Amino acid sequence: MNKPLSNRDQRREQRIRLEPAQQTQLINIQRRSFLRAGLTVGAMSMLTGCNLQDGDQVDKALWAMSRWNDRVQAWLFSGQKLAPVYSKAQLTNPFPFNAFYPEYNVPEVDLSDYRLGVSGLVRDKQEWTLEGLRKLPQRSDITRLICIEGWSAIGQWGGVPLRTFLERIGADTTAKFVGFKCADRYYSSLDMPTALHPQTLLALDFGEVALPPDYGYPLRVRVPTKLGFKNPKHIVEIFVTNENPGGYWEDQGYNWFSGI
Repeated sequence: MNKPLSNRDQRREQRIRLEPAQQTQLINIQRRSFLRAGLTVGAMSMLTGCNLQDGDQVDKALWAMSRWNDRVQAWLFSGQKLAPVYSKAQLTNPFPFNAFYPEYNVPEVDLSDYRLGVSGLVRDKQEWTLEGLRKLPQRSDITRLICIEGWSAIGQWGGVPLRTFLERIGADTTAKFVGFKCADRYYSSLDMPTALHPQTLLALDFGEVALPPDYGYPLRVRVPTKLGFKNPKHIVEIFVTNENPGGYWEDQGYNWFSGI
């Protein structure tokens, strides 16, 4: 008789069990990545003038091509095109845990004195409590999170549209970037058009309850138009800037824009 799977084992199995529609979407993403990679290899010498036998020069060329990819993706991005939404019957349960550390290292955040910091090109730099965030207009969407590792899962997130929050704090929305600092030492950033997209959320809830620790409590960014690593968790500070803040994985070579 088979032993029932633990929640953790169920999550692990969920990460490798994909529905046909999920497989198709992931194949499309991989195809786009492959085409970008092919362009990088084929055009690198011509566009950058680098000697491909020189490792340092190749690294520089690849970095330059990655930035070029960012510009192309940004040009193709539409702030009016919505990511697909799903029904409650399609929710993934259990929803996979994913981070750059194991579950037992999820940061402990004291909710009683939690404050969200605000800095950069904004008019009002006062800190925000969770109660204050919940008083702002809320939105809830059931969307698919797609991980660069090759799995995806459908979940329900609710919270404040990031656009609403940026407008409330008097952010300079002509600035180029919005950055995020996290309690787990993670950091990431978004281009301003993505930050203003109607489905980009400061998520306070998951599955109609307050975010649990594994999924980013007390606050995470949910961006259904980006790959999963562009959805930082345990947010402690938001800032607006004209200098690209990079990101934990982006600074290690992941494509910065990483749109879907």
